[in-house]
Amino acid sequence: MSEKKHIARAAGVLGLATSISRIMGMVRDMAVSRLFGAGLYTDAFFAAFQIPNMLRRFFAEGALTSAFVPTFSEWYTRRGEEEARELANICFTLLTIVMAGVTLAGIILSPWIVSLMFPGFRGEPSKFGLTVFLNRLMFPYIFFISLVALCMGILNTVRHFFTPAISTVFLNISMILCAWLLHDRFQVPITSLAVGVLVGGVLQLLLQLPTLWRKGFPVRPRFVTGHPAVRKIALLMGPSVFGVGVYYLNLTVGNILASLLPQGSVSYLYYAQRLFEFPQGIFTASVAQAVLPSMSRQAAAGEMEQLKESLAFGLRLTLFITIPATAGLMVCSTPIFSLLFMGGEFDYAKAVNCGMALFYYSLGLSLVALVRVLVPAFYSLKDTRTPVAIAFCAFLLNAIFSLLLMGPLRHGGLALASSLSAAGNMGLLLYFLRRKIGPFGGRGIVVSGIKACIASLPMALAVNWGVSLQEWSAAGHKLAKAGILGAAVAGGAAIYMAIAHLLRCEEAREVVRQFRKRVARWGAAGD
Repeated sequence: MSEKKHIARAAGVLGLATSISRIMGMVRDMAVSRLFGAGLYTDAFFAAFQIPNMLRRFFAEGALTSAFVPTFSEWYTRRGEEEARELANICFTLLTIVMAGVTLAGIILSPWIVSLMFPGFRGEPSKFGLTVFLNRLMFPYIFFISLVALCMGILNTVRHFFTPAISTVFLNISMILCAWLLHDRFQVPITSLAVGVLVGGVLQLLLQLPTLWRKGFPVRPRFVTGHPAVRKIALLMGPSVFGVGVYYLNLTVGNILASLLPQGSVSYLYYAQRLFEFPQGIFTASVAQAVLPSMSRQAAAGEMEQLKESLAFGLRLTLFITIPATAGLMVCSTPIFSLLFMGGEFDYAKAVNCGMALFYYSLGLSLVALVRVLVPAFYSLKDTRTPVAIAFCAFLLNAIFSLLLMGPLRHGGLALASSLSAAGNMGLLLYFLRRKIGPFGGRGIVVSGIKACIASLPMALAVNWGVSLQEWSAAGHKLAKAGILGAAVAGGAAIYMAIAHLLRCEEAREVVRQFRKRVARWGAAGD
């Protein structure tokens, strides 16, 4: 099977698993919005959850994955399975020790961390105290999820993607069940959500271990500090923290500044980020996660032309998916919140505020997605300095734009600043990567992007006409809203795919080919 097909197939498997997880995440957020609304308690919870979640994105899914996968792939390709198994056990043991120390420090230092990250909370002692308490309760989540990320890197290297991707379903199920069943058991009901986060982290780790064993990588304690591959991973991880995590760092800066805005702003940004990350998690993260092992193997084997081909295909596939998703989210931002979240403590005014944030975040969807594919390309080539320098520039851009825009646009300005920062980040990454490896199909990438834009325009017009048929400020009529929105989205997707086929988009043909293969496989299994 060619690398293009490997990437498309892996992205499809990841997309399927992640879509299930994201749907459950949406159900979770619906439950949270109805039970707790958007105010003091949700601001405190989302702020407290932001801290271990930020560490997860920076260290676990960001730096650890980007540093571990290329090194482990090289070791696996050149040294064989036995030495790769040894390396996996050493990394698992050392990571367990390090993250235990990080978790303990986080619990002890929680008041200072909350004070630094959410300075606006210091003026409200009840909100500040609740945030510290919830953060201490949830901080061990980073311990479990870091080990999950290591397991994910091992399994992805041996071309197994489904189990790591589906594991977040258990986090969402745990949070939903704890919220519904335990919220009336605590003096502060939202404590039940923090308990759900902790239980979910344990379940995610337990799910990986049997799969690792079946794939020939049973976890065993192995304490070795001088292993050359471990040193290489550690050296790569330091810069990778900033290079991969700049987008999430920008979101964190947005939340810090949001704590200075009117109450509810932190929650508005959180809910908008969740919906923004729905296509990110299903499609763009799936492509990035699928293309990294291929590029790492090709870099290890010195196959630069094949690496360029894999990178170009990953970028084209990313644009093919995210450009129509951008148009759809911009048109449907408020209707989505009206359908999914309105009710209980969540009224239409909150839906409009969340919709405004989602609209501005959506402007950067394709840009953030391209960054998530481009940065791992540098790390597959063992270059950590360039993306870090670029990420620092993007961080400064975000801070400047945030301060300029948060006055006139409030929380919407913070979302727009994140998108503008992503534009700068993506442009610089493209420029320096081309200087490093030479041309990698730039003309084809631009042509694919133009075709996707052309196909997205009639799709957006059709979806906009469809959603205009419904009054979204009404609190009820859930079935009517679901029917209108579902029909508009399905019709828009059909229009997009039809026009993409007329424009002879290679990515459309590959998506359809993989879909037909999967349907045929399901049919054969049914027989």
